[in-house]
Amino acid sequence: MIAADLGAAVGEQLAFTAPAPTLTRPDALRRLAGLVGRDLRALAPLYGVTFERDGQRNKGWAGQVVERFLGLPPDAFQRPDFGDWELKVVPIHERADGVLVPRETMAITMFNEDDLERLAFDESHLLEKLRRQVVVARIFLGPEEPRSLVLACVPFDLDDPALLTEIAADYEEIRWVARTSGLPALTGRIGRWVQPRPKGEGHGRGGHGFYAKKALIARMLGLSGAGTPEDDPPDAASGLVLGR
Repeated sequence: MIAADLGAAVGEQLAFTAPAPTLTRPDALRRLAGLVGRDLRALAPLYGVTFERDGQRNKGWAGQVVERFLGLPPDAFQRPDFGDWELKVVPIHERADGVLVPRETMAITMFNEDDLERLAFDESHLLEKLRRQVVVARIFLGPEEPRSLVLACVPFDLDDPALLTEIAADYEEIRWVARTSGLPALTGRIGRWVQPRPKGEGHGRGGHGFYAKKALIARMLGLSGAGTPEDDPPDAASGLVLGR
């Protein structure tokens, strides 16, 4: 009995520390090319992903569909999804004037007070997540989301020196505010490209997260007319046109 219990415990530990799937980014982009123009809502039941859970909207349903499409099982690791690159799925919607805009900011990764105090930007989960990505843009048609077509799947590397410097400055500003005033002082008005916000209900009781502002999402996707971060206040969508 003791041996069985020990074996189960070891198995659970191995599952928790299992390495990320070894799908290269070029292979993922080739696979995802076949997803462009397809409806994620129609694919959701094929992968066992539900739009609602226990009467609550499953906010991450679209990302889960794309993850299953690429063969990624559910996990809660802070590492990049596929070892050396991160997958992000973002909703895009059409304004009344026909311009496509990011619907919302994009969650990057969670953090706590110890993370900010202990980790310099070069060692941070923020940089680890942003350094090398694949960003999937999908259309958002309203709260019920009857359909959600994939618009584009693009690679993004945080290799522009100026952008890297400005995001590092965002991180240092967030660290300074947390260090001098505490986590409750962190709001979406802090940061040029990346903002900190409480995650979940209860003003941070669900933790805090780094979020990419809409102008940064536009840059990741290669959208034209993105403007600057100053045009992208915490609760506003900047006007964008999908680049060709």
